[in-house]
Amino acid sequence: MAFPSSPNDDQDAGGLLAREQAGDNAPALSISEISALLKRTVEDRFGFVRVRGELSGVKRAASGHLYLCLKDEGARLDGVMWRGNAQRLSFLPEDGVEVVATGKLTTYPGRSNYQIVIDRMEIAGEGALLALLAKTKARLEAEGLFDPRRKRALPYLPRTIGVVTSPTGAVIRDILHRLRDRFPSHVVVWPVLVQGQGAAAQIAAAVRGFSAIEPGGPVPRPDLVIVARGGGSIEDLWCFNEEDVVRAIAGSTIPVISAVGHETDTTLADFAADLRAPTPTAAAEIAVPVLGELAAVLSDFHARKQRGMVRLLAHARERLDQRGGRLPQPQALLQAQAQRLDDLGERLRRGLLHRTEIARGALGRSAGALRPALLAARLNRERDRLAGQRLRPDAVLQRIGALRLRVDALDRLRRSLDPEAPLLRGYVLVTDREGAVVKDRRTAAERGALTLKFADGALDVVAAGPEGATPAPSAPFPPRAAPKPRPAARGDDQPKLL
Repeated sequence: MAFPSSPNDDQDAGGLLAREQAGDNAPALSISEISALLKRTVEDRFGFVRVRGELSGVKRAASGHLYLCLKDEGARLDGVMWRGNAQRLSFLPEDGVEVVATGKLTTYPGRSNYQIVIDRMEIAGEGALLALLAKTKARLEAEGLFDPRRKRALPYLPRTIGVVTSPTGAVIRDILHRLRDRFPSHVVVWPVLVQGQGAAAQIAAAVRGFSAIEPGGPVPRPDLVIVARGGGSIEDLWCFNEEDVVRAIAGSTIPVISAVGHETDTTLADFAADLRAPTPTAAAEIAVPVLGELAAVLSDFHARKQRGMVRLLAHARERLDQRGGRLPQPQALLQAQAQRLDDLGERLRRGLLHRTEIARGALGRSAGALRPALLAARLNRERDRLAGQRLRPDAVLQRIGALRLRVDALDRLRRSLDPEAPLLRGYVLVTDREGAVVKDRRTAAERGALTLKFADGALDVVAAGPEGATPAPSAPFPPRAAPKPRPAARGDDQPKLL
């Protein structure tokens, strides 16, 4: 459907339809086109910028990219730092830290805003660095990493000392020289960077590596670890303030001495270590005693022991002489016993003589009773007495009669209790194959094979089942033992007792 138009429609700002006229130099652009034009313009104009601001909303994505905001009193600027550059940062970005960021400005069409793509980021001045240090210290201290109760005592005489430091600096030479002068010890050096990019990761890995060494392996496990570095500015020593290094030192299973910088330098590693040494040389002096002093102490101890032993022996000898002088003479101790022994010996001699006289008198009195005539008379009296002791037949017969009556009564009882006695009167004894007595019909039907014992012998039979049923075949009867001969009935032929 078309509507009529007037000649002035092209000049009406409130027209309904957009029309392009001939010679129009402002064609309509798409959103993507205008966004691309803005992006090119901003990147061409601000391809390299350095901005200073306070970090806010710092967030590290799972991809490793770092997203943040830079702000000051009147404005804010979104920023992003890609993973490769974020991994090379020498400090841990946190909210509130003032930094100087270097990069380029660009736009993000998806949200119609602009941002800075950061290539490099540094802390803005020493004041900001100290503020970050204080903030990190407060956070780690709240976790208990600096608690004095976690500190461990150092070994008095470590056999092996591990040193985490640069292998080319003067620090390791000072430590080795000092150890050689005081007390030569076995030293294991773990070479690391002590300044710059990647130093914190190497130091933390070295401390953890010493703790991971197993005892008795090819590399001796240190009894003590020294983390050392020479002096420098706060920026030079910053790697020893990194959280990774502090946590590695606090979690070490080996006592750690922190010897970073000079006496006036302080790092977070000093608070996490078991002991802080003012300098690396002082750490070597703390780690081991002086060999000469130790030998002098041992010599002094040996001399004191010798003097103590001599003094102890002298006192013991003196006490022995004093107590020995109060002891009586051995002869005096034995005089009373010797006199008593002589008295008892004399009494024994007199007692033996008296006893001999008594025995001699008793023997004389007994010798008179042993004369031959008296012995012959006593023998004749005993012979006459024996001759008078004769056995009377009537007493013996009476005893035999009483025993015979008792035997007869027992025999009658035996015959009345004999289980086979009823067989003589026509009864039958029923047993199974095992010889067990069968007392009822049901048991007989269950057993099948039976034995009927009569007075004159036995008969093997098979029990029939219910009426009309065929008996089940049974195993053949086992051979029966020959019957035992029954004792003959007692009659006049019974043997006599006499």
